[in-house]
Amino acid sequence: MKRHAHARARFSRGVTLVELMVSLVVGLIVVGAASTVFVATSRTYASTESLGRIQENMRVAFELMARDMRESAGNPCEKNLPLYNVIKNSTALWYTDFTTGIRGYEGTQAFADAAFGTAAGQRIAGTDAIELKSAVSNGVAIVSHVPASAQFKVNTVNHGLFDGDLALACDFAEAAVFQVTNAQSGTNDTIVHNPGIGTPGNCSKGLGFGTPVNCTTNGNQYAFGCYQGKFSGGGCDGDDDGVKNEAEDLWPAILAKLRATRWYIGANGRGGRSLYQSTLRNNGGVLTVDNNEIVDGVRDLNLQYLLAGSTNYVDATAVTAADWASDKVVAVNMDLTLEGTETVGTDGQGLRRHLQLVVTIRNHAQ
Repeated sequence: MKRHAHARARFSRGVTLVELMVSLVVGLIVVGAASTVFVATSRTYASTESLGRIQENMRVAFELMARDMRESAGNPCEKNLPLYNVIKNSTALWYTDFTTGIRGYEGTQAFADAAFGTAAGQRIAGTDAIELKSAVSNGVAIVSHVPASAQFKVNTVNHGLFDGDLALACDFAEAAVFQVTNAQSGTNDTIVHNPGIGTPGNCSKGLGFGTPVNCTTNGNQYAFGCYQGKFSGGGCDGDDDGVKNEAEDLWPAILAKLRATRWYIGANGRGGRSLYQSTLRNNGGVLTVDNNEIVDGVRDLNLQYLLAGSTNYVDATAVTAADWASDKVVAVNMDLTLEGTETVGTDGQGLRRHLQLVVTIRNHAQ
């Protein structure tokens, strides 16, 4: 009986301390390996996710900026037209000064009306910026224009213009910038541009080109459209026979809303930087500027400009005021630096990528 009891005790004893320690070590090795795989997979996923977001942001930033750049200084009629601006103190505000369709700012050059800063929406010092202005492409045809009453008639009631809008009228002789003082899109086809109404308002009814601007009430009289008789015979067909509206050679005129935008790198209020677009908005007849965050994670913007006849791109500080005001700037070299929001490296920084592309200015191309 004692022999059987001793055998049962020998076969029913537990694991030894050595066996337990070996088991723990093996378990820790397995857990460590699994953790390493998990961490590596998580980092790979974060890197992939961050890279995907950066690439998407790159596409958005490029498409939107490039569209504005290509169309800068554009009008629906013809490039290089003499431009006449009757808006009061037109050079006082960046969005009413249409002497330049494109204007670059080096990282050391602040906007005239907005200093560098670190508050949400403010431009970051050391980053380039660009200012772009053009007429929208979907203008409407001018049916008649009476300068004495400052009235346009257009070919549709759905012209999209309202009181306070900045607009441009053009034909193949000149272009004129003014502020709309009376328009009811969807109701009637009349657009009025009287002086003395609105903010900043027009200084004259006259839209005929001249230097300097004639700010008397009637100013330089000029009627847009072939029906008014641009030729000595009073007709608009070019044969001076005095007969209007013949089919051989009409002189069309277009009326379009103006567009003014700024692109810059600003603080986003979350401790980071974003690409911002400043746009002009008509708020019930009052013009206001909205600073809209377009793409986050944009660290820097570097811009250089190609002048006609040159082979090298230069910084904004190397472009003269006369060159900005002409069609000398024919292309923009854009270099964007984007950073992912996730920390993926051992240095505590997010993944960064550069986007470098050249945009040709369509309305300045030689």
